[in-house]
Formats: sequence, structure tokens, C-alpha cells
Amino acid sequence: MSPPFARPAGGGTPAPVPTRRRAPRATTLPRFEPLYNVVLIDDDEHTYQYVIAMLCKLFGHAVDMAFRMAREVDASGRVIVDTTHQERAELKREEIQSFGPDPLIPHSSGSMRATIEPVCA
Repeated sequence: MSPPFARPAGGGTPAPVPTRRRAPRATTLPRFEPLYNVVLIDDDEHTYQYVIAMLCKLFGHAVDMAFRMAREVDASGRVIVDTTHQERAELKREEIQSFGPDPLIPHSSGSMRATIEPVCA
């Protein structure tokens, strides 16, 4: 953009008006909180029904997604059920570990286990 011009009092060619240049601002990138995976650990004391109900209630997963996660934890021994910031990951781990025993299995002694792990960049 051209600088504005001021007309001299006696006419003639306009002279440029001095403008103030702003110093460039230092740009900073927004800082994001590190992410953590909430990992459900398999055991033999909980049914698919228990796992599906827990994942739907605690994480709001759809039944088909919860079923896929239940199959994965059964097949591989662990499954990532959520990825979030550390405070929420810790809360969700505690909720899993406090969900209680599986009422369909008489020898179910308590809740499932879970852990949190930092997401690799």
C-alpha cells in the first residue's frame, strides 16, 4: 500500500507523509499438552459383555467400536481405548480400575487393569 500524501500549502507535488512502521511481532506457535493413550489390559475374569458395557459407559464408544476393542484386547492382550491429555487419561484409568467385578463370572475378583502411556511424537 502506498503511503498517504499531503498537499503542500502552495500547491505543487504532494509530499509523502511519514508513516510509522511497526516492528514485526515474534510469532509463537501454540503449545499443546502432550497426549496419552489409555490402555486396557486383558485378563480371564471379564466377559465381552462386561468390556463392551464398560467402554460404552465410560468412554461413550458405540457398541460396534466397543466390540472391536474387546476382540483386540482378547487377541493381543491390550488395546488403546482413548487418547487424551494426561489428567483425563489418569481419570479414565481410575474409572476402569473402579468399574467393579464382572457379575457374569462368579470368580471375577474385581475391575480390569489399565495403564496410561505417552503418545510417541
